Amino acid sequence: MTLEQTDKPHPSDGGRRSDMSAVDHAALMEAVRRLERNSLALRLANLVGRQVSFATQLVPARAAQVVGKAAGAAMRVALRAAFASLNGAPVRDRVGFHRAMVAASGAAGGALGLASLPVELPVSTALMLRAIADIARAEGEDLSQPETALACLQVFALDGRAAEAELSESSYFALRGLMARSVTEAARFVASRGLIDETAPALVRFTTQVASRFGVVVSQKFLAQATPVLGALGGAAVNLAFIEHFQSLAKGHFTVRRLERKYGEALVKAEYARIAAARDPDEIVTPAA
Repeated sequence: MTLEQTDKPHPSDGGRRSDMSAVDHAALMEAVRRLERNSLALRLANLVGRQVSFATQLVPARAAQVVGKAAGAAMRVALRAAFASLNGAPVRDRVGFHRAMVAASGAAGGALGLASLPVELPVSTALMLRAIADIARAEGEDLSQPETALACLQVFALDGRAAEAELSESSYFALRGLMARSVTEAARFVASRGLIDETAPALVRFTTQVASRFGVVVSQKFLAQATPVLGALGGAAVNLAFIEHFQSLAKGHFTVRRLERKYGEALVKAEYARIAAARDPDEIVTPAA
C-alpha cells in the first residue's frame, strides 16, 4: 500500500475520515494517549521507585479482602452521589479544591494505613467523582441524564493494569464493549424508576463490574502507600497521583464521547483504533483543517 493510499478514507469508517477537523483529530490523539498509554501503576512506580511491584497477587490476603470491600463500598457511595448531587450543579472550576481534599484524605491514609481505607476510600472516591463530573460537563455532557452519571462512574473502571502488563490495542473500546450491557440496563432502570435502589440487580451488576477493576487500582495505591519511606506526606502524594490519573482518564473518556456525538461512533472508533495501533501516534497524518 502506498503512502498516498493510506491517506485516503478507508471503507471501514464509511469514507468519512477526512470529516474530522484537525483540532478534533488532535484531541482524539491526546485521548488515546490518556486512555491507552498510561496507568496508575506506572505513575506510582515513578513516584515510589521501581523496587515496588504492583502485581495484584502480592497484596496480602487480608489486605486484598479489605480493599475489595472498600472498593465496593466506594462505588455504592459514588453511585448515590452521582444521582443525588451532580444533577443541576453549577458550572465551576473546582479541580484544585478536589485535588487538595483528596491529598488530605491520602495523608490520613498514609499515616493510619490499611485500617483507614474503608473510611478514606469512599471519601476520596466521592471527591474524585465531583472532579470527573466537572470534566464531563466541560465536554458537553448533560449530568441530568442517567447514562451520563453512569459514564462518570465508568471512569473508575478504565484502568486496572499492572505496571508490568502489556497494553493491548484499543483496550478502552474493548472495556466499553464489555460494560455496554450493564451500563444500558442500569441507565434504563434509573430512567424508568426515577430513583436509586442500589440493591436493584441492574445497578448491582454495574457497580460490581466497576468495583472489580477499581479494586485492582486501589491495591496498587495501597502497596505504594505501604512503602516504609512514605508515611503521611507520601500518602498525600500517592492520592494526588490517584486523582490526577482518574482526571486524565476522564478527560480522555469524555473527549471520545464528545467526538462520537459530533462524528458518529463508527468513525471515531475506527480512527481511535488507527491511532492506538501506531507505535508513534505523532506519525499519524492529521486531516487538514
